[in-house]
This record gives sequence, structure tokens and C-alpha cells, in this order.
Amino acid sequence: MLDDFIACLKQTKHVTAADVETHQESDFALAQRAARGEMDAFEQLYQRHNRRVYSLCLRMTSNVSEAEDLAQEVFIQLFRKIGSFRGESAFTTWLHRLTVNQVLMHFRKRGVRMETTTDDGETPVQIVKGTENPNAMPVVDRIALDKAIVQLPPGYRTVFTLHDIEGHEHEEIARMLGCSVGTSKSQLHKARMKLRGLLRQQKAPE
Repeated sequence: MLDDFIACLKQTKHVTAADVETHQESDFALAQRAARGEMDAFEQLYQRHNRRVYSLCLRMTSNVSEAEDLAQEVFIQLFRKIGSFRGESAFTTWLHRLTVNQVLMHFRKRGVRMETTTDDGETPVQIVKGTENPNAMPVVDRIALDKAIVQLPPGYRTVFTLHDIEGHEHEEIARMLGCSVGTSKSQLHKARMKLRGLLRQQKAPE
């Protein structure tokens, strides 16, 4: 059955937001049907959420090929675990955590390690000017920020993405990454400092 699903994944077309709006069945109802083995329900969940999953994978890895592979792996894991979704949180929240966990597992396999720190997280918070809310930035500035994020070391990029873009608190990031809150804060501070320099370079006249 899993082989059939993987083949289906490769054939499923991407849909627009307008297409998604035509579906009235809730994510929870679809998840319940998918858990009973109804493939059409799983296909609808895939169509609704594949772009969001891919976008998160791409932001965290900054690699199109890796993001595509990880997004497919996320849905394979979702297919296997859909029966454990109980509706205690929004389906999008549950899928988001599944995606983050899959990317972090990928990083661990690659040997990407979080920098450790002995401080207690007292690093001063210094937001890069204009990036306080990356999702609300003008398109041109967001493109510049995305280009800069790609150049961050993996550990810095992961924490910056989880905190400043995805909105996770340091305590939650620390649990996900298996590090201390201080390490998460330190990584974020260093990521912001690095981004400040990269954005300054992009604006500098040639």
C-alpha cells in the first residue's frame, strides 16, 4: 500500500488556493478517512498542504533538491502516522511539527550540529533592522533577506527560521533541537549579526 501511495505522490498535481477552497471537508475529517485507508482523502490533504510543507523545507535547507526530497518524505511519514492524529491541535500545527522534525532528523544524519554555549542565554537580542516580521516585509526586501539566509551556516539558519520566521519560542526550539535555551538564543543572536553584515553587503554600491 505504501508503494501505491509513493507512486500517487509522484503523480498528484499541484493545485491553487482557489482549488483548495472548493474542498469543504475539514482537515480532521480527511485525516480520519485517510487513517481508514481512503486514499482520496489523503490526496486531498496532500493537495492542500504540499506547498506549505515544501516551503518550510526549503527555508530550513536552502536547497531545492533536498527540500523536494524532504517534502516527499514528510508525506510518507504522514501516511504512516496519520492514524495518530487525534485533533488535539490544528492539523496544520501537527503537520508543521512533523515537517520540522523530519528536517532536523535530516540535519542530524548529515552531521549538522548546533553550536553549544556555556552562557545562560543572556546574549542581547538585536533584531536586524527591517526584519522584525519577515513574513510582512516588502517583496524586494524579503528577496534580499532570503538570499542572505541561504548564506548562513546550517545551525544559524535553522534557529533563525524557527524563531523569526516560524514564530517558535526559544524553549520550544531548544526541545526540538535538543539543546539549551541559551544555545538557541546565542545561535539566533549570531544569525542576526551575520545577516546584518550580509544585508549591508548587498546594499553596498559596487
